[in-house]
This record gives sequence, structure tokens and C-alpha cells, in this order.
Amino acid sequence: MNDTGRKPLLLVALGGNALIRKGQKGEINEQFQNLRTPLKQIARLSRRYRVIITHGNGPQVGALLLQQESTAGAPRLPLEILVAQTQGQIGYMIESTLDQELSELEPDNQQYLATLLSYVVVDEQDPAFHNPSKPIGPAFSREEAEKLPYRTVNTAKGYRRVVASPEPITIVEKREIRRLIEAGFIVIACGGGGIPVIREGRGFQGVEAVVDKDLASALLARETGVDVFVIATDVEGAALNYGKDNQEFLRRLTVSRARELLAQGRFPPGSMGPKMEAVARFLESGGKRGVICSIEAIADAVAGEAGTEIVGG
Repeated sequence: MNDTGRKPLLLVALGGNALIRKGQKGEINEQFQNLRTPLKQIARLSRRYRVIITHGNGPQVGALLLQQESTAGAPRLPLEILVAQTQGQIGYMIESTLDQELSELEPDNQQYLATLLSYVVVDEQDPAFHNPSKPIGPAFSREEAEKLPYRTVNTAKGYRRVVASPEPITIVEKREIRRLIEAGFIVIACGGGGIPVIREGRGFQGVEAVVDKDLASALLARETGVDVFVIATDVEGAALNYGKDNQEFLRRLTVSRARELLAQGRFPPGSMGPKMEAVARFLESGGKRGVICSIEAIADAVAGEAGTEIVGG
């Protein structure tokens, strides 16, 4: 604990598949078991890095929406409250699982953990509020989607509900996160992209939206001085022509090349696009290393042996 200030700072952004794998229903025991794969690696990495963990919440917040829509008589909760609920829920699951992994790794060494409810400031005039585009919740067939009372979009997983996803401007608790890191804590923050809020004088007001987890993670990485930014997802990295016969996995590319490919629309906006954009922003703001990798290869990606690494230039 005494040498944490000399360790480089690592931020790992866990995708929703860290908790719920393809084909699973999302039972709690499944989610706990799935978390062991990334958190076992993060436990080992914490011996050499100070660590921040962020995570997605799409399936969980979508499930809460379905539950409240199917419960007659119960008061409806706004989306930002549901995001806050999932921050507590998933934060608890990550903390308890990571604590177990750390204890098994070093039984005599206590590591401090903290989950922080995190606000992310957005602009109330953001055009995203007029064009909802962020998929959340479970996937439906086309026939099922046609009967739903809200807007859906066709994704690789099926038809999913879409909500507004405004640009993140700043992380409200960045100072608290920096202080916890300096004190030797592993910090879990910006769950689900953070609770989206707008400024009202000196205070904040929640809004009906979901902030992209990867973009919020990149912003948090910049505002806390992260050295290595890792986005862990359900594929081995970024690829051109994904899923086609001529698929080309990208092992290493420059920010300028990533920008060219993004401008050409080579990465889908609902999946790899935000991840490439997030890493590019991180590096353009002074970050050192950015990697996109699979959940199973986090440690290898940090070591430079897996994933897609984007570098400056």
C-alpha cells in the first residue's frame, strides 16, 4: 500500500458481457461467475498498477425498465435513478468478487475498494436528446419490437430499445476519485457511463438519458491522469469487415489511422465505433496507451500481447 503513488494508473472499462454472456438469461449467479474472469486478472494487475474500474449496465438497466413497466401500481422511476441503482448493484458485485480474488492472491495483504456513485455532466441542448440512439436492455425479434411502446433499433443482437446518449462533458467526482486512488484504493466509478446530469446553478439535475460507458471512461481517464486505458469487450479487438470472409483484425494502428477509419464508417456506431472513438480521444488528450481487447485477455493486452493497440501519431 505504501508504494501505490509510484505505480502507473490503469483504467479498465468492462463491457456488459463481463456480467452476462451471449445466450445467458442474466441470472445473478451467472453474473457473479462471469465476473471472476476479468477480476482475477485485475487482481493480479493491481500488484503493479493503481486501478480504476468502470463498467457497462445496458442489460441491467433494461431489465429494471421492463420490471417497472410490468408492475402495475408501482411509481415509475426516471432513467437516471435506474442508472444509479445499477451503479450500486454492479459495484457491489464487482467489489465482493474482486475482494475474494485479492484474498486468494495475497491472503495477508488487505486492499481497499470503493464504489462511487458518479455524476456525468451533459449539455441539456445536446442534439442527442432529439435523436435517441443508445441501445439498452434485452434484444427482441422484429415481430416483438413492432408491438413495443417505445423506439427500437436493429442491432447485431436483435432489436433493442434506444434512449438519448448525450456527450459527457466532465465527471463531477473526479477529485474524489483522484484522492481515493492516491490513498491506495481500487475505485469502481462511472458505472453505466455515469448518472447523466445538467447544471442548475451550483447544483445538478438528472436527465432521461444514458451516457456511453466508453466515452465517459475515456473522459474519466483524462481527468484522473490514467496511463493505460483498456476497453474489455466480447471480441478480441477491432476488425475491418467484421464477421465477413475478408475480416481483418487490427493489432496496432495510429490515432490518425483510427480517425480515418472512423470517418469512413468502418466501425459500427453501436458497437466498435464508440470504443475506437474513446481510445482516440484518450490518446489525443495526452494518454500514453489505449487498448481494446477481449474480457479473457485483459492482462495480456496490458502486457502488449493481445488486443488492438492504438498509439499516438
